[in-house]
Amino acid sequence: MADERTGAHSAPPSGSGRQPSSDGTAAATPGAPASSPGSPLPGSSLYGAAEKNDPFRPLEPPPGYVPGSSGRPAPVDSALPDVRLTSQGAISDEALRKAEAYIEQEEGAANRLSGRAGMIVTAIAVVSTLFHLYAAYAIVPTQTLRYVHVAFVMALCFLLFPLATRFRNAIRWWDVVAAIASVGILGYALIGGEEFTDRATMPDPLDVVLGVVFIVLLLEATRRTTGWIMPVVAILFIVYALVGPYLPAPWTHRGYTFTRLVGHLFITLEGIFGVAVDVSSSLIIMFTIYGAFLQHSGAGKFFINFSLAVMGGKPNSAGRTVVLSSFLLGGPSGSGVATTVTIGAVAYPMMARAGFEKNAAGGLLAAGGLGAILSPPVLGAAAFLIAEFLKISYLDVIWMALIPTCLYYLSLLFMVELDARRFGAKAVPYDTSLTIPQMLRRYGFHFTSLVAVVGFMVAGYSPMLSVFWSTLLVLGLSFLRPDTALWPKKLVRALADGTIGVLNAATTCASAGIIVGVVTLTGLGLKFSSIVLAYAGNSLLLTALYTALIVWIVGLAVPVTASYIICAVIAAPALIKLGVPEFAAHMFIFYYAVLSEVSPPTALSPFAAAAITGGDPYRTTLQAWKYTLPAFLVPFVFILDPLGVGLLMAVPKGGTVLDVVLIALKTAIGLGALAVAAQGWAWRAVAAGERGLWIVAGLLLVFPSLLEPATEWLVGVDVPHPAWFGLALVALLVLHQIRTRGEARPA
Repeated sequence: MADERTGAHSAPPSGSGRQPSSDGTAAATPGAPASSPGSPLPGSSLYGAAEKNDPFRPLEPPPGYVPGSSGRPAPVDSALPDVRLTSQGAISDEALRKAEAYIEQEEGAANRLSGRAGMIVTAIAVVSTLFHLYAAYAIVPTQTLRYVHVAFVMALCFLLFPLATRFRNAIRWWDVVAAIASVGILGYALIGGEEFTDRATMPDPLDVVLGVVFIVLLLEATRRTTGWIMPVVAILFIVYALVGPYLPAPWTHRGYTFTRLVGHLFITLEGIFGVAVDVSSSLIIMFTIYGAFLQHSGAGKFFINFSLAVMGGKPNSAGRTVVLSSFLLGGPSGSGVATTVTIGAVAYPMMARAGFEKNAAGGLLAAGGLGAILSPPVLGAAAFLIAEFLKISYLDVIWMALIPTCLYYLSLLFMVELDARRFGAKAVPYDTSLTIPQMLRRYGFHFTSLVAVVGFMVAGYSPMLSVFWSTLLVLGLSFLRPDTALWPKKLVRALADGTIGVLNAATTCASAGIIVGVVTLTGLGLKFSSIVLAYAGNSLLLTALYTALIVWIVGLAVPVTASYIICAVIAAPALIKLGVPEFAAHMFIFYYAVLSEVSPPTALSPFAAAAITGGDPYRTTLQAWKYTLPAFLVPFVFILDPLGVGLLMAVPKGGTVLDVVLIALKTAIGLGALAVAAQGWAWRAVAAGERGLWIVAGLLLVFPSLLEPATEWLVGVDVPHPAWFGLALVALLVLHQIRTRGEARPA
């Protein structure tokens, strides 16, 4: 589920081209060197190449490779689908390894260990996963769970992520010392029990020394997994807490001694071990374990195969396949870049043969990857924090995300249809050894656990128990077929990857606890919201724009999870003060935190897609922005429109369920109109003046309440329902397009 990024990675070695063999697996080009076992390709297993004639078999490790020692789970079991394209073009190993570098930027450039070191790391990760599975089912005290969780995470971070890339692929003595020190300090805190926590306001000298050492170790673990920026931001907040009395108004505060600050951050449950670590130690890691079990049982490959089989063979099948497979893969994984690379490795040759331009193809792949973080049931790590901040069930968060997710994918599919017309897409011949009914009979059980996660929560189970039982369901169902069964060797890999996959999200949450602790201690959240409101003149529109800009800028610097946490405590209060429902304010911040995934200079998903397609990274990013248009606009609807909370499945104040349906339909049609304007194509090319009318129609439908004063000023009379004018304008434009669709297509 990792949705984080790091600033440190090593340049991947270039390789040779690979061609699909007659059996659908990737055969090396004659004379080309084989891929290094220690350098797995994105979208393929970290454990080696696929076996012939067994497309759903989870892959075996190369000689000497230790399960789970890669540093992260593979995005899917293999990117080599059973559905084969005829005369499919190849993507070179060099392009795939460049894309792998972007996954490492998001998920960390980890050691690849073998031998005794790999076995030790794997054993620690397996024990960690078993402990968290036990904690999900049994009762483990909150403080114990948080301390043990962070102890496992920090130990594995120091053993798996090197001090610098030149020390990669070996554990150094200083890594062992740091790991032991982290565990020892947390053991001291755990043994201290209530006596230790009672000293939060007046810690002993030893408490202060150990607290300082632990904070330094935590920031170093975070640097190793997510880069320099997050630790620097945390340090700046610590400095703010110490120098508050010397700052000018309105930033000033009473100030706190170093001892008091360390006690608050290290000892209380309002600092490092606060809400973020609580969520990381429960929901985030449990969903990561669930995702690892799915991946190792072959679900990822099945989802790609199923998408290709359902959508293949039509002129617009290439784009549709990307949309469907991104939803199926992204929902369980919640990782944007990994989903982009996994699907791109399979789908781009088909898109190229269908006629997609390189940058447009890369933009669509990146938009599909972004959908991974927006799609239930996982929604990325930040979504679990929404439930904790709002004190609501995670099922409620899934429920709130339902309509925005549907709008996102409907708009994406509509743009794909427009692309098919614009590029004159051709049908790509393909053959499959299995029909869709046969595929569903043999491997359709992979869908069961996805339904079960939500089903258990609807039945009243807690989110932790729901994902616990769903994970066991994946394990049990895997034995329905011998090629998907999680026998002991594969089970060990799944258990290890369940913890390894959460490392950078967990370190981000722990470091974000420093920021949250400083904000709660100094009252920075209230100060910041007052400043925003003062600059906005208490205007809801300007406050929403400022908040979106702040979240977007913060998201460019830190991972999505940290971006949400920071802005939830400093920016959300401004929106709430202006009467925006608390849940709408937090969902607004969540969506704009996610959009940093497709925003330069840290637009990892578009850059990874460009590496695969050979397109220009920045032009690919611009294309991704067009495809992700709904994700930019829809959050403003449920902030600015009185009926907008209907998009979050909440009945508006004084409204009915019909209002929820109507605003969803109006927004969908409006997004379609804006999509036509963005693509410049409907049944034919859209002229410049006509494009402007499509924009006006879309805005009237998406933001009717916002444009009502403008339409009144323009026509001189009160226009109470401008959305109906937008709907009428769309109808007229559609009729005009149909009547003139025979015009020549521009070159």
